[in-house]
Amino acid sequence: MIQNLKVRNIAIIAHVDHGKTTLVDKILWECKTFSEHENTGVLILDNNELERERGITITAKNAAVKYKDYKINLIDTPGHADFGGEVERVLKMADGVLLLVDAFEGPMPQTRFVLQKALQLGLKPIVVINKVDKENCTPDEVHEKVFDLMFQLDATEDQLDFPTLYGSAKGGWMSLDHKRPTTDLVELMDAIIEHIPAPRIEEGAAQMQVTSLDYSSFVGRIAIGRVFRGVLKTNMQVALIKRNGAISKSRIKELLLFEGMNKVKVDEVHAGEICAIVGIEGFDIGDTIADAENPEAMPPIAIDEPTMSMLFTINDSPFFGKEGKFVTSRHIKDRLTKELEKNLALRVQQGETADSFLVYGRGVLHLSVLIETMRREGYELQVGQPQVLFKEIDGVKSEPIEELTIDLPETLAGTAIEMITKRKGDMKNMILKGNRSIMEFEIPSRGLIGLRTEMITATSGQAVMAHRFIKYEKHKGDIQGRINGSMISKETGEAIAYSLDKLQDRGRFFVEPGEEIYTGMVIGENSRQDDLVVNCSVTKKLTNVRASGTDDKVKLPPPVKFSLEEALEYIQGDEYVELTPKSIRIRKIYLDEGERKRKSGK
Repeated sequence: MIQNLKVRNIAIIAHVDHGKTTLVDKILWECKTFSEHENTGVLILDNNELERERGITITAKNAAVKYKDYKINLIDTPGHADFGGEVERVLKMADGVLLLVDAFEGPMPQTRFVLQKALQLGLKPIVVINKVDKENCTPDEVHEKVFDLMFQLDATEDQLDFPTLYGSAKGGWMSLDHKRPTTDLVELMDAIIEHIPAPRIEEGAAQMQVTSLDYSSFVGRIAIGRVFRGVLKTNMQVALIKRNGAISKSRIKELLLFEGMNKVKVDEVHAGEICAIVGIEGFDIGDTIADAENPEAMPPIAIDEPTMSMLFTINDSPFFGKEGKFVTSRHIKDRLTKELEKNLALRVQQGETADSFLVYGRGVLHLSVLIETMRREGYELQVGQPQVLFKEIDGVKSEPIEELTIDLPETLAGTAIEMITKRKGDMKNMILKGNRSIMEFEIPSRGLIGLRTEMITATSGQAVMAHRFIKYEKHKGDIQGRINGSMISKETGEAIAYSLDKLQDRGRFFVEPGEEIYTGMVIGENSRQDDLVVNCSVTKKLTNVRASGTDDKVKLPPPVKFSLEEALEYIQGDEYVELTPKSIRIRKIYLDEGERKRKSGK
């Protein structure tokens, strides 16, 4: 087993824009993972446009470098609670973490969630304070803040005794003293080898846990995970142990190790290494690949059950096919089937019609990331209101309950408590740490729809929320949804400023003058509770009489423009969000007013 003393497995934690991607790139170049002609100046890890924009890592990526005679496996971590299952799986592969912090901003709230998980798993941290070449930065103060944060998160004595490096990932240097800049990353690489422990290896027959998966159109699904015991070899007979204890025999066709951002074929993989296996059929995340003769299962990884569903259907609005490439139900079905290969908490079922699909996921963010990705790939589709999954337990209607943790300044605690109580949440615990309150609630999943947007607005972005499904409980009664009705377009045409101006006192608008609209499209929010059908395509009748003062230029407030999540959380049960590569529109399911009245029985 001696070669695995030369392996280091390290997960990287950082807030958006603190330089994680740049640092990994510089490590890859420093370790001469690429030849010089490959240096195009493009960031290697940042290959998902949606992740860049939202500043959240959605899927964990692996890379590996050789340094001196050591191999260092670098593992990227997702930072968002909706991808919490992904975080725990990823950290299981690591023996230590690299916490990257901006020398000006200090540790940010999003890093708390992942750092807490890492400390609970007993991983050893190394702190990297980046961007010390920025003006007005305070590296020493930031170091103190990181220590305080670790202390708050109940780090052990050993974890609190963390090494700290300072530097500039962009400039390509790291040093143990920010007043003594260097010209390379040698001190950081040496610190990883010195402080991150070699993988702990148990005695016994081969054992590997599948912690993530890849997909290739040539070889199908590829299992990725860490070998905890023994040795895996190409063509070796292995047992696949499922979550329910079922065992099936398979043969390893190919073994791959990470090298740079690529995978290379090898004949054998020893304990402590992270590898990819081709040839295993029917595996899921958390399954164990073990010795065929005496198979032993590892403790399963908990995968979050879906708690929400959404109807996906083809776009059948009057503007269908104007902006997207993929518009048929077959296109949507193929795309969802492909997503199931990699997206673990996702389930797909045929809807009531051939053109519709019920898609089950972890929460609004989980499903909206999939929808946004599809939009960008050129798909047109419509989605219905998010629905929470209810169950019948012992004849009682039950609903999913989530544990919600909110970390926010103490002065704003009252606002948060009031907001969550209205949504049928119960407070279970409240801890004061410094000038921040950490509150724990149990809240129905229904109560989480729209909560994040409301909470961030009410606390000016200072609240950090994390939630996870814990159990099903008796239905808690109605939660008040949106009070206001919709303003619906009567005509197809163009929104005219003159008409919008005349309707201003009726509510707020989602469209601007000159925008194309159609019959049945929701163009605004009524200031009253009921829906209102309006005609905003009327132009002013021209006469030869000039009215004093009324012909001045129309002044309209800017329209409300929804992000995808906001639109999904805003719509009511009789509405769809219409999505194309260029537009997000809200519409009634039944566009014709007469049909709407018949269906609603009014």
